[in-house]
This record gives sequence, C-alpha cells and structure tokens, in this order.
Amino acid sequence: MHIAQVAQWGETPKYIEVDTPEEPSPESDLVKIKVIASGVHQIVRSRAAGTHYSSKTLPHVPGTDGVGITSTGQHVFFTAMGSGAFREYTVIPKNTVFPLPEGIDPLQAAAFVNPGLASWMAFRTRTENLPKDFSVLIMGVTSASGTVAVPFARALGAKRVIGMARNPATMAELDLDDTIVLKENISETDFSKANEVDVILDFLYGPVAEQLLQKIKPSKPLQYVHVGGLTGVEINLPGSVLRSNNLTIRGAGPGSWSMKRLGQELPGLLQAFTTVKPKDIRVVPLSQIEQEWEKKDDQRLVFTP
Repeated sequence: MHIAQVAQWGETPKYIEVDTPEEPSPESDLVKIKVIASGVHQIVRSRAAGTHYSSKTLPHVPGTDGVGITSTGQHVFFTAMGSGAFREYTVIPKNTVFPLPEGIDPLQAAAFVNPGLASWMAFRTRTENLPKDFSVLIMGVTSASGTVAVPFARALGAKRVIGMARNPATMAELDLDDTIVLKENISETDFSKANEVDVILDFLYGPVAEQLLQKIKPSKPLQYVHVGGLTGVEINLPGSVLRSNNLTIRGAGPGSWSMKRLGQELPGLLQAFTTVKPKDIRVVPLSQIEQEWEKKDDQRLVFTP
C-alpha cells in the first residue's frame, strides 16, 4: 500500500510504498480500516512542519483523522493522532473508531468534522450552566471552524446566534440571527450586540478580542471561550475588564479537555454533523500530495488514497 510520509520536519510529504498491514484477530482491541478520505486541517500542517507540540517522532505520517470502511463494510470516522491518516489502510484501537451516521457524505466528514471539534468541545467542556435557549456570538464565523459552529450551536440549544467577520455577504449565507461586521480599523467596530449574549466563541483572538473585551459591557453573566487565533496569539487585557464585568474567560483545546472526553463526545458530534450543509471542498488523490501540499486556497483540501 501507499502512505504519505515526512522524513524531516517541514519538508513536503513524500508518497511512498510500504507493506499493507494484516487484519487483526477478532479478539484484538484493534481494527483495520480502508481509508476513504482524510482532510488537510491546520493541525495536520502544523504537525508535519514540526511546530505543533504533538510533533514528536520521525518519520511522521500526516493526517489526524479520516473516514473509512471496516472489513465488515461499516463506514466510520476515526482519529489517528498516533498513526497518521494519510495512508490506504490503517490499524488503530477500536475506541478511536466511530460509526458514521446515515446521510453524511464521507468526503464532507473528512473535511469538516475536525473543524467542528473546536466549537463542539468548547460548548460541551468549557462552558457551564448555559441558560435554556442561550445566545452566542461566534467571532470568526466565516472560517471553516466558525461556519460549522453555527449549526452545532443550534443543535446544542442556542436560540440566537450572532456572527462576527469582515465580509457581510459571506455571513448572509449562514444561518445567523444577527451580525457584527468588523471594520478595517477594528477600534471603529460596534461591538454592542455582544452585550446581550450568554457565551462568546472566539476563533480570532489578537487585536479583535482585545478591542471587544475592553469595550463591551455585558448585561448578564458572560462566558468567553478562546478557541483559535486567526488574527493574533496575544492580547493586552487590563485588570479593570475583569473587575468590572461578570466575565468568565476560558480556553478550549487539547489539554483543556482530554482525549477520553473527546471519544465520549464524538458520537453526539457526528449526529449533529447531519445538520451541517455541504460546503465546497477540493478532493485530490494522495498520490499527488507532493504537487498539492503547498497550494493554498479557500477550499478545504481532502486527500483520497
């Protein structure tokens, strides 16, 4: 079979041939999966570059998750942080494999379940006692993770969803109740609509988060969850912001929640994924990884063995 492999951190993955793994015995806690597709997420690129904290062992097979078929013909979603997913076949622990609900396009799942993890785990593990029919502001709503966060918020009980981004036309295509349009000069942005929400999911951070947190005056307890840093990785936060508002600040990511908890949450996440509208993706054979790896565009890239 063939796999993609990184021999040195930062190099373009090479398409190489290796032995095909044997089928595990029925008594084993392992399962063999024929891979259908695996997405090129930001974490996949970071790990291949050697810049992610989980980049530890060379040679490295990229790919953190994917969709495949078991020997019994069952379509599944699987996680593969340890073994990598850019391969024709993988043999992994059964507890990292989850049935794919009916109606989900495997290619869409390969592309967007991983971005959806960010918001799902933030809601499920990093918020507390949200009221019934809660309201949420999603900062960076037009990003891959932000767009999936909208239906996931609905599935988890949100009645009012506000989106924040620079492009009002793109936000108009999403299932939003209201929007905050970021100005070119961020300090000129009207953040007042954030005063009425119960929770903020932030995929932007940096100067946008800095301006928002210093300007809003929440009318009720507000939970802010930092999930991503699309516009920056640091902020300046005066202590007066914390003292003068009923504000709880948390972050969401591996470490703030455990892999065990992720496994517990994936069945519900996959069921909620049935409500996510299909999006444009670019599907490329894994054999072309050396030509395609450095290409960057707005479409989500998915490799098929």
